[in-house]
Amino acid sequence: MSHDNYDDAFIRGILDKVKTVAVVGASQGDDKPSMFVVKYLSERGYRVFPINPGRAGQLVAGVMAYARLADVPEPIDMVDVFRRADAVPGVLDEVLALSPLPKIFWMQLGVRNDEAAARAEATGMTVVMNRCPKIEYGRLSREIGWVGVNTRTLSSKKPRRLGGGVQRLQLGPGVRKPR
Repeated sequence: MSHDNYDDAFIRGILDKVKTVAVVGASQGDDKPSMFVVKYLSERGYRVFPINPGRAGQLVAGVMAYARLADVPEPIDMVDVFRRADAVPGVLDEVLALSPLPKIFWMQLGVRNDEAAARAEATGMTVVMNRCPKIEYGRLSREIGWVGVNTRTLSSKKPRRLGGGVQRLQLGPGVRKPR
């Protein structure tokens, strides 16, 4: 698979199927991008597990943090890597030790490691690199369009609300909220 471009339907399909997300490298500061991802995804109905040895046992954006992936008490659907590209092989080693294996191995914006991607794909995992699930969810649900960002998603229809307040929108036609 080419990791230079991803079709919207591909990303939408991932975000629709995933229910649990481990965010590896959830930073110490509550004003860090990884914390916004934890908060945003958990508010959209995903079960999110921040992974950071320094925050283990503490609440991070209202969610319990764990020291390592093996400490998460339930199967993980997607691992979102908030680490430098040279740290990705070590994270993948930790992922490959899990049973069952996560379905998705996602690397954040600015993170690309083609060798690790090939290893993950060889085990049957789907890989996404240099993307942010928070941004992709916001773009595909058209939440991000509210602030004037070009979302590449054109529609004359108003987005459907999921309930529960402002910016709780669905990912698009035929896509349901995670349970």
